[in-house]
Amino acid sequence: MDPARQASDEPTAARPHGVLDASTDAAAVVNAHGVVLGWTRGAETLLGHPASEVVGASAARLLAMPGDPARVAGVAERCRAGMGWSGLVPVRHRDGRPVDVDLRVSAAFRIGADECFLISGRAQRQTWTVGQSVLDGFLTRSPVGMAVVDLELRYVWLNDTLERFGGVPREQRLGRRLSELLPGLQAETIEGLMRKVLETGVPVTDYEYVGWSWADPHRQHAYSTSFFPLVDAGDRVTGVCYMVLDVTERWTARQLLAMVNEAGTRVGTTLDVMQTAQELADFAVPRFADFVIVDLLEPVLSTEEHGAWLTDAGPAPARPVMRRAGMKSVREGCPEAVARIGDRVDFLPPPHDADLLLHGDPVLVPVLDPSDDLWMTEQPERAASIREYGLHSLISVPMRARNTALGLTTFVRSINPVSFQSDDVLLARELVARAALCVDNARRYTREHAAAVTLQRSLLPHALSGGTALEVASSYLPADPTDGVGGDWFDVIPLSGARVGLVVGDVVGHGITAAATMGRLRTAVQTLADMEMPPDELLAHLDDLVLRLSAEKTDDEAAHRTTATFLGATCLYAVYDPVTRRCTMARAGHPPPVVVSPDGQVSFPEPPAGPPLGLGGMAFEATEIELAENSLFGLYTDGLVEGADQDMERGMVRLGEVLARSDADLGALCSSAVRQLVPEPHPDDIALLLARTRALGADRVVSWEVPVDPAAVADVRARATRQVEAWGLADLAMTTELIVSELVTNAIRYAAPPIRLRLLRETRLTCEVADASSTAPRLRHARSTDEGGRGLFLVAQLSHRWGARYTAGGKIIWAEQELP
Repeated sequence: MDPARQASDEPTAARPHGVLDASTDAAAVVNAHGVVLGWTRGAETLLGHPASEVVGASAARLLAMPGDPARVAGVAERCRAGMGWSGLVPVRHRDGRPVDVDLRVSAAFRIGADECFLISGRAQRQTWTVGQSVLDGFLTRSPVGMAVVDLELRYVWLNDTLERFGGVPREQRLGRRLSELLPGLQAETIEGLMRKVLETGVPVTDYEYVGWSWADPHRQHAYSTSFFPLVDAGDRVTGVCYMVLDVTERWTARQLLAMVNEAGTRVGTTLDVMQTAQELADFAVPRFADFVIVDLLEPVLSTEEHGAWLTDAGPAPARPVMRRAGMKSVREGCPEAVARIGDRVDFLPPPHDADLLLHGDPVLVPVLDPSDDLWMTEQPERAASIREYGLHSLISVPMRARNTALGLTTFVRSINPVSFQSDDVLLARELVARAALCVDNARRYTREHAAAVTLQRSLLPHALSGGTALEVASSYLPADPTDGVGGDWFDVIPLSGARVGLVVGDVVGHGITAAATMGRLRTAVQTLADMEMPPDELLAHLDDLVLRLSAEKTDDEAAHRTTATFLGATCLYAVYDPVTRRCTMARAGHPPPVVVSPDGQVSFPEPPAGPPLGLGGMAFEATEIELAENSLFGLYTDGLVEGADQDMERGMVRLGEVLARSDADLGALCSSAVRQLVPEPHPDDIALLLARTRALGADRVVSWEVPVDPAAVADVRARATRQVEAWGLADLAMTTELIVSELVTNAIRYAAPPIRLRLLRETRLTCEVADASSTAPRLRHARSTDEGGRGLFLVAQLSHRWGARYTAGGKIIWAEQELP
């Protein structure tokens, strides 16, 4: 390095002893109005003005730059605040030439009444120079690649680093363009940027790009390049200088981070185990690998909890039983695979065993050798596939999450010539770890959802029968798995007198709680219906039950310090009598039924809506309608008619239109209606119950008025016997005679007129005695010494079942017998 030197035109006495020596700095005192009050010998030496010419005059005439009042005011304000100011200011020498001075202004002080500032400075001087050999060595050996191209973008100079980056010798580069030498390095784009710099003179900095070079033809590199115009003394652009920095590691780290983040949004979009595995394979090809397989342990794909492999449960089985759950290749159809989706597989990279799945680290095989004895012995089919399709590098990563082994994911490269490296293992591990959490979530959800669906289906009726009164069919569709199991239910309940009860309901919410509540309500409806309650009273009792269930739920939530939620349900209950062809119904906040007459007319009879179950304090009302024989009567839940537009009225119209297309097969009509009306996916359970009405004709029903006279019993008994024999049921004549005798006798003795006897022949033979009394019958067990009290006991012993129901005018005692 050359020693520091002073400008040649300055006196020798002005030269400092060192770069930091301030002993000869020029100094002056200036007041707030810019008038020079003091002038030192150093100032005279620096600018050539003696004190007699300067003191008392304005300091502004010494500046070699236009006046800037705003800047001067700002400097003064800073100095008044006690902080001082420094900067480079051009001033004028006495001989007229400009001199750049490092100027310092002190904090303000006072001399008498004047506010003053001490200004000191020194001429800016070159302190050292760089020798040509040092400069050449720096440019040539710099870790940054550098080059100079002319106006035709031909190389005229480059350093060793750039030569090493490109892999093209210097003598081959000089005089040629980048696009002629490295076409795989975005040469056209880079030359376009250099032309832009030549045209505008504006530099382009930190342009990143990725490409291949002859120095490393099997691996992509990332570069950051800046372009600067070269300008001669006449301000003409003569070429472009560009500098290149290899930023492959930084770029790779950024790409890997972006890939992992993207995987978080692309893998695990559903709660389906197989779909999640396939999403992992789809994501990794071709971003990371050319062929990916995801094999999951069979217990992971099962809904049984006991099948999971725990990582702390000891050694694993000798050979794991897995199934291919996901697969993707850059080649269409995945010809490299020796197994298809769903097939059983036991692939583990040799020489590893099943313990790899429980405790092993990822396996990296940078170079696959199909002739390796282990591959030939343990995986002969795969060795053949490796040879045929050029599979040359492999990473296998065990899938584990929450102390559970899930399976194995294998990444393979074939078309991509770059082998997997240790850095790739980190990315593969991270991708698989994220996917494993999603698979485990899906596995747990699938198991719980399957349990909820199993519970729900076990609580729904497995077979429906409307007897001789109705032909029935049903269709039930669970909600989309992501929305959870709902609480829809339906039932068909045989009642006395050939009547049939129809019920449909919907519990608020989803999940196992909703399914369990649905089961309790269905059981309660069956019990209340068996007690022969009319629809409005049945709903009132059901409302009380929901209130009690809500109280239980609230107490439990309070114990666990959770927010109480409303437990509610809707319900519609209807009873159809095939003798009178009348249907009595009541509803609690549920959509009305749909009726399609034999001639295709659609209607929606609307009994009073009533409040949903669980509100309490409000009454329910029943409505009765008459149904023609072969009418279609449908009950449904709101999920069937809400549709994608959430418009129930339009949905009900669509339902009516579908059901009006009469189908001889009621089951086919029911399934078809659900398929046509329900969107996919559907967020709510769907239940549809269809019933086609039948009438019990006069040839199967007979009734007699009974006089209130014990002597009439014999006549009524004889009539009943003759009718039973006329129906071809002589085997039941004697039993029927006894049942009629006991029931009529009890009515004459204990009840109020009018009394009526009715016989019905359908799937069973039913004997009914109606009277005007509301007194409940009571089954007694008479003592051996009692003369009476055995009537109902005999009826109970002789009949299949018996009971009583209340009507508006009294009650009916009935007894049924199985037909031979």
